[in-house]
Amino acid sequence: MMPQRTMVADSGITEKDRALAPGARLRGDLAVLMKVRLNLFVLVTTFFGFLLASRGGSLEWMRLWHTLLGTAAAAFGSAAFNQLMEIDLDARMKRTADRPLPSRRMGVVPAFAIGWTLSAFGIIHLAVKVTPAAAFLAAATIAIYVFVYTPLKRISTTNTLVGAIPGAVPPVIGWVAAGGAAGWEAGFLFGLLFLWQLPHFIAINWLCREEYEAAGYRMWSNGDVSGRKSGGLAMFWSACLVALSLVPQAIGFAGIVWSAGGTALALVMAVLAWRFMRDGRRESARRLFLFTLLYLPLALAALLAGWQVRS
Repeated sequence: MMPQRTMVADSGITEKDRALAPGARLRGDLAVLMKVRLNLFVLVTTFFGFLLASRGGSLEWMRLWHTLLGTAAAAFGSAAFNQLMEIDLDARMKRTADRPLPSRRMGVVPAFAIGWTLSAFGIIHLAVKVTPAAAFLAAATIAIYVFVYTPLKRISTTNTLVGAIPGAVPPVIGWVAAGGAAGWEAGFLFGLLFLWQLPHFIAINWLCREEYEAAGYRMWSNGDVSGRKSGGLAMFWSACLVALSLVPQAIGFAGIVWSAGGTALALVMAVLAWRFMRDGRRESARRLFLFTLLYLPLALAALLAGWQVRS
C-alpha cells in the first residue's frame, strides 16, 4: 500500500528514543511499525489524485478527508503486516534491527492486531464513506504488497517491479474517490508513480546492497559492485518516464506546462542515472536518490498546473 522502503523515511528507533519515557517510546515504536513518515508519500499522492480529478468542479472536503483517512489506515496496516513477515530479515540489517518487532519491544500478537484492525478499517471506511472502487483498490494493494511483494523479496529480483505496483495505486485511489473515471488519466497517474519508483529503489538498493545481500534479499543490485547494471536499469526506467511525460499533451489532458516541466525533470533523472552507470560512485547514486525525492513534488506541482479537465 506504499512505496518500498527509503533511506530517509524507513529507519528504526534511535538512541535518543530509547531514553524517552515508556509512553513516548511506545508512540515511536507504533510510528515505526506503521511506517508513518514513509506513508506520507502515500497520502500526498492520494491527495493529488483527488485534486486532479476535482479540477473544474468543487472540491468535496469531507470526501477528501474520508479518502485520506481510509487510505492512511490501509497503508499503516499493510506496513505492520510487512514487518511481521520480515522479522528475521530485519534483524540481520543494522538499519532495521532496532525496529520494535526484531528488537522484541513489541510482540507479534499486538502487531498483528494493529495490522488487521487498521487494514480492515481502511477498506471498510473507503467502501462506506467514499466509493467501493476506492475500497477495492486499497484491498488489492494490501494483498499485492503483503502476499506477493513481501515474500517475493526472498525469491526473485522481480520483487522491485511488483513492489512498485502498490506504490503507484494511491493517486488512482484519490482519482476514483473524487469521481474520476477509469481511463487514460488514471492510467497515466499509475504509470507516473510506477516509473518514478524504479530509479528511486534502484539507487537505494545499490547503496545498501551489502546489507540486502547479507540479509537474504534478492535485488537487482546484488553483486553489482561497479554500479553499471544498476545505473543502466535506472537510466532505462528514467527514459521510459521521459516517454510517458509526453503522453498527456498528445492525448489532450495536460498542456505545455506539464510537457515541458515533466519531461525536463525526467531527463534530469536520466542524466543522473547515466552518470551513476558511468562512474559507479556512491556520490552519483546518492545524487540520483536525492533527486528522485525532489522529482515527485515538482512533477506533481507541474502536473497540477498543466492539468486540463476533459468533458
